Amino acid sequence: MKKIIGLLGFLTIATFAQAQTTEKNNPTVDTLSKTKIVEASCGECKFGMEGTGCVLAVRIDGKPYLVDGVPGMANYGNAHAADGMCNVIRKAEVSGEIVDNKFVAKTFKLLPFKKTTD
Repeated sequence: MKKIIGLLGFLTIATFAQAQTTEKNNPTVDTLSKTKIVEASCGECKFGMEGTGCVLAVRIDGKPYLVDGVPGMANYGNAHAADGMCNVIRKAEVSGEIVDNKFVAKTFKLLPFKKTTD
């Protein structure tokens, strides 16, 4: 009986260790195979991502991600203008994948700003 319990304990530990090794070696990837309209803005100013500074981020299904693979916010106009991404949340048409909690853009097209009335 002790041998069976010992063997089960060993197998449990070995399985857990293998799962951790696999997660470290294989980044988490979630692909957007089609273009999708998402929210785009400043990660810190509008999405509350602490410690990121003024950097381009998108919010996909309610979760913000920093954006890699495209130029920074400065290439999409003055970030501190009335319609800039440090002041408003814009819409963008994107495709790409989420890798290790960052959105790696294949395409990123910032859509024209439409002021909404409250």
